[in-house]
Amino acid sequence: MTITELSAALEERARPEGLAWLREASAAVAADPTAIRSRFPMVGRKVGRGTLEEGADPDDVHAWHIDDAARTLLLVAMGEAAEGELAELYRFGDAAERRGLLRALPYLNLGDRAVYLVDDAVRTNDTRLIAAALGPYATEHLPDAAYDQAVLKCVFVGVPITPLDGIPERVTPECSRMLAALVHERVAAGRDVPAEVWTVIDKYPHAEEIAAIEAELDSPFEDRRAAAERALKHRPGARA
Repeated sequence: MTITELSAALEERARPEGLAWLREASAAVAADPTAIRSRFPMVGRKVGRGTLEEGADPDDVHAWHIDDAARTLLLVAMGEAAEGELAELYRFGDAAERRGLLRALPYLNLGDRAVYLVDDAVRTNDTRLIAAALGPYATEHLPDAAYDQAVLKCVFVGVPITPLDGIPERVTPECSRMLAALVHERVAAGRDVPAEVWTVIDKYPHAEEIAAIEAELDSPFEDRRAAAERALKHRPGARA
């Protein structure tokens, strides 16, 4: 989504008085970057907190919210001065403020200097922050090893991976292998895995790990056999 598209979507969903406040706040932070410290926490109350797309599921961790878009526009209005405020805004922000900041990263001229914010968000167990962190900025700037670990973290905590900006383009052979190993571990424990794991695993299918999963179909333990059947039924051409 371009900044123009983001602004247009916000115009359709936010209240007129909220948009008026945002215009005033944007002018204030452009004139004095320190004004962001008081304006940023006020965005949800002033502009709104619903989903940016009408009818979107508010529990979808990948869905943009009205306050995400407004916070993004507020940071963009600061120009180059935004970078100097990001660390403190993130440090003292609540979950919604941090989510909005993370969603704003691709729209700011930061190079790789904000990767530390992505790293911090991925280390949490807050699915909203992890999903927001793994947008276009992370796709462009995270090293392969960090991106691979982030994908595994998503599967661990239940963040859907198919909507991630970098899937499947950023998938590496090691990521495919590690995720296949994780699936085998889950199956061996009789646990389920999301069907979408095969989007990553089959980018670079690792024969040994996939064979280990399929071998669980012959396990003497019924829970492992059943888990393997459930996992493999979503993979085209898998042994059934």
